[in-house]
Amino acid sequence: MNSQTGSQAYRVSAYNTSKLSENKIHDDTVARKFGFSGGLVPGVDVMAYMMHLPVEKWGRDFLERGLIEARFVKPVYDGEIAELTGRETGNGLTIELTSRGELCATGTASLPASAPKFVLDDYKQVAAVAERKPVSASSYQEGKWLGTIPRDWSGDAAKEYLADIRETDPIYLREGLGHPGLLPRVMNKVLVDNAILGPWIHVGTRMQLLSAGKIGDELTARAKVTGNYDKKGHRFVELDALVLGNGAPLAHCHHIAITQPREQAAA
Repeated sequence: MNSQTGSQAYRVSAYNTSKLSENKIHDDTVARKFGFSGGLVPGVDVMAYMMHLPVEKWGRDFLERGLIEARFVKPVYDGEIAELTGRETGNGLTIELTSRGELCATGTASLPASAPKFVLDDYKQVAAVAERKPVSASSYQEGKWLGTIPRDWSGDAAKEYLADIRETDPIYLREGLGHPGLLPRVMNKVLVDNAILGPWIHVGTRMQLLSAGKIGDELTARAKVTGNYDKKGHRFVELDALVLGNGAPLAHCHHIAITQPREQAAA
């Protein structure tokens, strides 16, 4: 932290954790068909890079009740340096991430006086679909409740995740805490666990943390589809959800993704 300017800086060598994933937007060849230079570093990992700054500023308090919003405007590519800056505002931090001289992501973070209360029963518990079908305009019908297949990152998996996102803050292993970057990953699972997607893109997330998760928590989500629409040839889906750790709320998330992006015409 620069005390004179009220700013923070952080550098990350970006890493594409999803080169071999089902989502081929992270594959170099496929991504080029959609107008990109190569496979995209997942937005959830870019958001995890951004979380370093508010955790550096507020520590465990942020993990227990912090609010962060991230929007991805340009791709971040594997092996490129991501430069993050956080500037203090009256309400918290304004965060920018640049790479290759371009603004790639913007966001804000703040520390409310207390975490808001959510009634768990207001979020319907359903299982993920028994059999996934290829994505269509009706896969995520507005108003529909969606669930996830439970997942945890325990033991070596927790350490590998921290290494993958290049996290250097010792608070997670020292205090046995789960990194909040895992929670948007669970939001992605809401989409993946309920349809067979082609290449797709995470656009942004607003996340209010409600409690600090622990390493090894079983993570699930109770999500409602709040938007399903076409914009500029892309199919967008918006989700409102509680992400749970061992059945207790860890975060409230608003998650936006392009589930069917427009393919670029060959030059």
